[in-house]
Amino acid sequence: MNLYTAKNIEATGDVHQASATDAAKSDGPLYEARKKIFPKRAEGRFRRFKWLVMLITLGIYYLTPWVRWDRGPYAPDQAVLVDLANRRFYFFFIEIWPQEFFFVAGLLVMAGFGLFLVTSAVGRAWCGYACPQTVWVDLFLVVERWVEGDRNARMKLDAGPWTLEKIRKRVLKHAIWLAIAVATGGAWIFYFADAPTLAYDFVTGNAAFIAYSTVGILTATTYVFGGLMREQVCIYMCPWPRIQATMLDDNSLVVTYNDWRGEPRTKHAKKAAAAGQPVGDCVDCDACVAVCPMGIDIRDGQQMACITCALCIDACDSVMDKIGKPRGLIAYATLNEYDANMALATDNGTAPINPDRVRDADGSFVDKVRHFDWRIIFRPRTLLYMGVWTAVGIGLLVALLSRDRLEVNVIHDRNPQYVLESDGSIRNGYTIRLLNMIPEPRTILLSLDGLPEATMKINGLTSEDDRQFAISVDPDKATALKVFVTLPADALPDGSDGFSFVAEDRSSHERDRYDATFYAPEGKK
Repeated sequence: MNLYTAKNIEATGDVHQASATDAAKSDGPLYEARKKIFPKRAEGRFRRFKWLVMLITLGIYYLTPWVRWDRGPYAPDQAVLVDLANRRFYFFFIEIWPQEFFFVAGLLVMAGFGLFLVTSAVGRAWCGYACPQTVWVDLFLVVERWVEGDRNARMKLDAGPWTLEKIRKRVLKHAIWLAIAVATGGAWIFYFADAPTLAYDFVTGNAAFIAYSTVGILTATTYVFGGLMREQVCIYMCPWPRIQATMLDDNSLVVTYNDWRGEPRTKHAKKAAAAGQPVGDCVDCDACVAVCPMGIDIRDGQQMACITCALCIDACDSVMDKIGKPRGLIAYATLNEYDANMALATDNGTAPINPDRVRDADGSFVDKVRHFDWRIIFRPRTLLYMGVWTAVGIGLLVALLSRDRLEVNVIHDRNPQYVLESDGSIRNGYTIRLLNMIPEPRTILLSLDGLPEATMKINGLTSEDDRQFAISVDPDKATALKVFVTLPADALPDGSDGFSFVAEDRSSHERDRYDATFYAPEGKK
């Protein structure tokens, strides 16, 4: 029993109808074989918004790998690139190194809280508009309507015998679906290598095996999920319908059939009104069912299968316009708003629904009818989600703008920890990695800070000892150095002592230091 149905029973006392409905649902199998759904093309503001979202999301997905971004001669010019070979992630002017993965983790946290925020405010808007499954199903339905016609034509074609015309249409439809699926898989691999180069290699058969296997897997999943399974993915495979209920409250906006003004529904409103019977606004035309991509009837109340795409709102509004009734019989509404209007229509639950209780003599709604107030969105739960989302975003932005693009990492030799020289001095060995995280070469000054008597020598680069050296480092790479630090016998510490390696780019004033330890035999002093 859904939440709205339970509220209806409490308000109206109509236990018989609700119980029969719930019993019918509970007697069904845990998994039911798919029944073909032929959604009708909808027209209206929500359908137009879905077209816009589909164009934007598909445009971003398919076109982004081909966008160029000049980073100079030492870095790739693809705007968005996941460079697994060199362990880099490029996003326009941003470059993420492996040790900076917390930026990606932060974006995932923002995406999670953004999803919580949207769900608590407007229900499953993600499912209805921006989920990849929804977007690709919409795209596949566009192809299906173009090839086979709208709802009635497709139903007739499906029920008819296999003729040459039917075979032609089915082959054409599935061929276009497969082409879209291949393009989907192909677009994905372009995010991981230079798109024009990989496209040429892919077509000529010179691409890596992983590229062909990835395209094959994504082609199969896109074709099966978007073309063959459709709503079953949302109902049986996706966990989100079961999770999102925890983020809804009495002030969350969800697609709702307002039966307080729609019941009793009838196709013969004039006859019922002439007989003195109460008549609701619903004319039982089933337009809302015909356009639903999930094949449900929103008039049965909130259901797990509903993705709140709001196409039923468009369909119902068009019918209300034709019969001269106000829009909103199916609309986005909160549970509190619905309960208040239901109580008004049922005389606080003491009588069946009578839409006359919510209307004046001229047919307009009485003042007590509650309507949506946009201020309800700004409530503690949504403000909390917004606060966390904003805080994480600001933290990532500050970290991004203040990060240094020069790092020094040091590993002390473990075996041996020190070497005793013939003159009594002690030498320690270190492996130093200078990370130049910008796409241009630099000269880095490496120096010692502390142990004033100590000197160092860089194996393979210097022949003499000194306390600082200028080192040329390659662009966007880590330069590894083998460094030996030596202390004379008269300056040896007793056991171990601390000092620092300092790396500095004087042209950009970037500076980093690493606190290291110098080991010596105990009792030398």
